[in-house]
Amino acid sequence: MPKPTTAAKPVEALSESEAADELTELADAIAAHDIRYYQEEAPSVSDAEYDALKQRNAAIEARFPHLIRENSPSLRVGATRAEAFAPVEHGVPMLSLDNAFSDEEAVEFEARVKRFLRVEEPVAFTAEPKIDGLSASLRYEDGVLVRGATRGDGRVGEDVTANLKTLAEIPKRLKGEGWPQVIEIRGEVYLGHAEFAALNAAAEAAGQKTYANPRNAASGSLRQIDPKITAQRPLRFFAYAWGEVSSPFAGTQWEALAALRAWGFCVTPQAERVEGAEGLLAAYREMEALRPRLGFDIDGVVYKVDRLDWQQRLGFITRTPRWAIARKFPAQQARTILEAIDVQVGRTGAVTPVARLKPVTVGGVVVENATLHNADEIERKDVRPGDTVIVQRAGDVIPQIVGVVLEERPPGTQPFEFPTVCPCELKTPLVRETTASGAETVVRRCSGEFACPFQRIEHLRHFVSRRAYDIEGLGEKQLQAFFDRGWIREPADIFRLARDEAKLAELRQTEGYGETSVANLVAGIEARRAIPLDRFIFGLGVRHIGETTAMVLARGYGSADAFLEAMDKVADRDPAAIEDLDALDQIGSAVIEAAAAYFAEDHNRRIVQNLREQLQILDAERPKTDTAVAGKTIVFTGSLERLTRDEAKAQAERLGAKVSGSVSKKTDLVVAGPGAGSKLKTATELGIQVLTEEEWLALVAG
Repeated sequence: MPKPTTAAKPVEALSESEAADELTELADAIAAHDIRYYQEEAPSVSDAEYDALKQRNAAIEARFPHLIRENSPSLRVGATRAEAFAPVEHGVPMLSLDNAFSDEEAVEFEARVKRFLRVEEPVAFTAEPKIDGLSASLRYEDGVLVRGATRGDGRVGEDVTANLKTLAEIPKRLKGEGWPQVIEIRGEVYLGHAEFAALNAAAEAAGQKTYANPRNAASGSLRQIDPKITAQRPLRFFAYAWGEVSSPFAGTQWEALAALRAWGFCVTPQAERVEGAEGLLAAYREMEALRPRLGFDIDGVVYKVDRLDWQQRLGFITRTPRWAIARKFPAQQARTILEAIDVQVGRTGAVTPVARLKPVTVGGVVVENATLHNADEIERKDVRPGDTVIVQRAGDVIPQIVGVVLEERPPGTQPFEFPTVCPCELKTPLVRETTASGAETVVRRCSGEFACPFQRIEHLRHFVSRRAYDIEGLGEKQLQAFFDRGWIREPADIFRLARDEAKLAELRQTEGYGETSVANLVAGIEARRAIPLDRFIFGLGVRHIGETTAMVLARGYGSADAFLEAMDKVADRDPAAIEDLDALDQIGSAVIEAAAAYFAEDHNRRIVQNLREQLQILDAERPKTDTAVAGKTIVFTGSLERLTRDEAKAQAERLGAKVSGSVSKKTDLVVAGPGAGSKLKTATELGIQVLTEEEWLALVAG
């Protein structure tokens, strides 16, 4: 959805025509977001982005009040009701609250109330957690629940009476005494964290829609056409206000909450009565600290003037009350409890610590895990299981822990000890990764490679990739299926499968396979039993040994026997073998260390030996020295029409040239096809010879 065209321009700099245009765009954008949020339970922007749009709309309207439109977001609450439900007109509109995002705004709220009331003494308020759920209104007549509705657009909601009656925490008949003959109880339908996780897990197992957060799940559950479905959902309800009422029943908000509790409703136990701006700020801090332990989502604190007669005097501004305001938590940060630290092994063997968190909603998404990056960061931040931590999520970035609330650290916690071996059954030692210059990095890796079960499938994917073995008919989908069956656990298994008649017969009976597809798969595998040495080396997936380095090694050693014999010696730290390896062009300490670590592991050597027994490994072609391009550095750019880029690269290397991906003063030739861009421009500026594809083919043909 496009953002308003003038959004980057300060409001005070807008012309009247620009303001009018942007108000139109804002009204349309916010209305669309409202439908996604309130009706479809699939919000299209984060809470922070939505609030920013509303704030900008309000700021423009404050500067140009004569431009306020009939469909202005400031005149609307929620979204139009869904047509699937009958309309319910609220006896008293269900209005929204103004938001405050800072201490200064909270202090100004009290000052504003005092100015309006012309009082000097501190004002008493209730501070109540702002439940992040779905607002609902319950109409009781003579103590009996007769109708229940969603908020809708604030004036007209949706009749969900039958659904609301399935909630155990909504009394069908009021308890006690003192309730008015007619009263509309207002509150929030919500889901706890544990209930939300269970609901999503069950939905996922059944192949059904899952929800982004508990608020969406609560809305979707309550607004079911069939009440039986709602009854199966573990929805809960907190009461906190009232609408139409036939007679007064309390003198203060605090007394009203006590009355609601006496009549059988759940009222948030975290609510408190405070005085003055200092009380408002203290309540916010307390609620922020309490938030991780609540077990349900809150996104702020609601401040309400306690005296009801003062609420009546203060009244409303358009669609919001003067006597209440919502102090919201930062949308992209939240506090929660760090329950444990696990380590995960990635596809390259990198071991990453992962924080297991008590679920918390951050930026509209439930966060249960966060990255801790590496052992050094854990030590630097002194993050320990049991700590209260601050979790941050920005955009689509993986949630991360930005700090520890040290004053809330439980006694007896111990620093986290990073493991020294891989968590797989091999218990392979973890090693520090080194850079090309040989310097150690913060990354620790499992050296188990193919043998490590956490890395195995990723290594196998690399093995069958286009630039490695490129086996026809064995893509990632087929590889994963054979891996899941237990047929392929190491590269040699691929070639064993092609000659295992029992497995092939079973495969022919599998849906999606037949005589032809199985025959094609076998042919594709058999075609790769003879493999060039450079592809064999590249397919092993040794760190720092990419395509180019594999070619250098293949040409340097010539045969598989020579290469593997040298690698065994490198693994044993033979000085002569290391010196020979280091002498090869483009080989440095990073490659040497990676090769030594790989071939030092017995399980890696076994995997290589098993693979070798299945293959004919072709000796490397020695680069030519008597061609027109021997020893030259070539760059290909643009679209080639007669050759693929890989074919052109292989052709140049066979003729003794070196292929580079970037143009520099060391470049000898640039071959440019249609669409050549910055590389061609750089070559021209440096005075480097540029050839067309036809000229290149003519050059190498001679």
